[in-house]
Amino acid sequence: MSETLANLLKETRTFPPPAAIAAAANVTDAAYQEAADDRLAFWETQARRLEWTKPWDQVLDWSNPPFAKWFVGGELNVAWNCLDRHVAAGNGGKVAIHWEGEPGDTRTITYDDLLKSVSQAANYLTGLGVVAGDRVAIYLPMIPEAAVAMLACARLGATHSVVFGGFSADSLSNRINDATAKVVITADGGYRRGKPSGLKSIVDEALQSTPSVEHVLVVRRTGQDVAWGEKDLWWHETVEQASTEHEAQAFDAEHPLFILYTSGTTAKPKGILHTSGGYLTQAAYTHHAVFDLKPETDVYWCTADIGWVTGHSYIVYGPLANGATQVMYEGTPDTPSKSRFWEIVDRYKVSILYTAPTLIRTMMKWGADIPAGFDLSSLRILGSVGEPINPEAWMWYRETIGHNNTPVVDTWWQTETGAIMISPLPGVTAAKPGSAMTPLPGIVADVVDDQGKSVPDGGGGYLVLREPWPSMLRTIWGDDNRFVETYWSRFDGMYFAGDGAKKDDDGHIWLLGRVDDVMLVSGHNISTTEVESALVSHPSVAEAAVVGATDPTTGQAIVAFTIPRGNVDTAGDAGEALIQELRNHVAKTLGPIAKPRQIMLVAELPKTRSGKIMRRLLRDVAEHRSLGDVTTLQDSTVMDLIANGMKDSKSDD
Repeated sequence: MSETLANLLKETRTFPPPAAIAAAANVTDAAYQEAADDRLAFWETQARRLEWTKPWDQVLDWSNPPFAKWFVGGELNVAWNCLDRHVAAGNGGKVAIHWEGEPGDTRTITYDDLLKSVSQAANYLTGLGVVAGDRVAIYLPMIPEAAVAMLACARLGATHSVVFGGFSADSLSNRINDATAKVVITADGGYRRGKPSGLKSIVDEALQSTPSVEHVLVVRRTGQDVAWGEKDLWWHETVEQASTEHEAQAFDAEHPLFILYTSGTTAKPKGILHTSGGYLTQAAYTHHAVFDLKPETDVYWCTADIGWVTGHSYIVYGPLANGATQVMYEGTPDTPSKSRFWEIVDRYKVSILYTAPTLIRTMMKWGADIPAGFDLSSLRILGSVGEPINPEAWMWYRETIGHNNTPVVDTWWQTETGAIMISPLPGVTAAKPGSAMTPLPGIVADVVDDQGKSVPDGGGGYLVLREPWPSMLRTIWGDDNRFVETYWSRFDGMYFAGDGAKKDDDGHIWLLGRVDDVMLVSGHNISTTEVESALVSHPSVAEAAVVGATDPTTGQAIVAFTIPRGNVDTAGDAGEALIQELRNHVAKTLGPIAKPRQIMLVAELPKTRSGKIMRRLLRDVAEHRSLGDVTTLQDSTVMDLIANGMKDSKSDD
């Protein structure tokens, strides 16, 4: 961004907290002042929500930035904090996980059950020679054994590396080799869109080039035939036969807990390293604060996959540290029908729902009549995670799913930050549709210009973090230099992870997506997020993705790919008329500078299995290039349809 980001979209609607939630909120506005008065003392208070076997000597060692150490000298066991302490407190019979498989099979798992399973896995892994400091790769579907495997590693002090079950054999082998994993935990397969998918076969292919792997533990999920080798062991014949007694050992607060790989600008993925004490402190605190969790009464459901950081922090570690009862679902939201999500909310009386904007927009496209068929009155907090949520999707979520009285907490954070950093608090914040609002207590975030200076209210720029935080990444696994260069070199003394943001006239923060997704149009830096929000604010549009394409006149021109709502006529002249109407609508909403050069009406957008729109592929189409790597796409046929439609369409003046 050669100049300040244009701030085009204005939002004046605000929604204060419902009186009942404000009156009983876990965290009040006093927390902001407490953290501002003494940030480190504030985080010490949050750390005491956990049980430590040895107290810390120093809250934060920042003597060698950017390499932080939190709760120096303190010792704890992460799995013990998530399981044993709840059982010891007499809550072993409480449901930890209501699990539902895609075919409709269910399991109800109490804290007692989970502790026994984790103890068995820890005992068997010890028998395989796994010791503290070893790495274990986990490549599983959304089944309870995924959480069991993670917690068993945490119990032993082994560092887990969870690889999303949609990744290819090459991606898996790269991650196994980078971490030199000793054991792989996988399944024969999982269920997706009504069919069993293979996982063991992908592991077999990956293992042809992974010399560090000594054993492969295989959970039987689908019963499909799998090849069997000398390293392979059935979970039910080994782990489930092991002793259910296991004594957890304490580890240093800075002991490595997990590596989670995220794609980088180079071909080699970045292994983000998180440690134990600070990570668990912030994951547990933010889950308690942002979702206002009442563990005695709430049923919580985070719809993410365990292979992403959201699954680590807000399915496994945060909720279980807080003694939550939660739902875990294996499959897709439209199997066997588009009502599956709302059936689950209704059946388990979910009170806190945490999902992604792309799914909310998909539900909008399917229509409000589907959720209207279910009792959603149990919902009291709605959360959003992933890419920025546009105001109209936020409003639909609140009105259609939240019966117009439910706080929506739009959260900003990353794999690298480990836990939520910017979000409304449901009992405090008068939230604005589409804004993440303000940094949480104890977090110091800012929006700065090219020179690293704070932009004024109403200005846009780069989102940075000015002070260290407990759940921050400690390094990139095996590559300290890349860690410094990637996150700490752009602005002196500040963490910058590549997101653009703006402050509105009240100083509230709006995320504008990756800086890479900013378009330079006739000298104006325009965020794709704002143009997408303008398009989705039109009643005919369900979802939109916007990219910048090279243009001889303006430098870059705006090209939009738009999914109409289900009842909209797009045939022939009606489609052409809608395109013109949408171009004019954007110009009226944001100004003539943001008017798209071209709008394509499409049935679907290219998305990864985690629901992120692959704008890189859309840029390739818009600039008539051959498509790049499509291996992480959920459905690669989508790109053929879009590319063919692009050839047939004409650019607008």
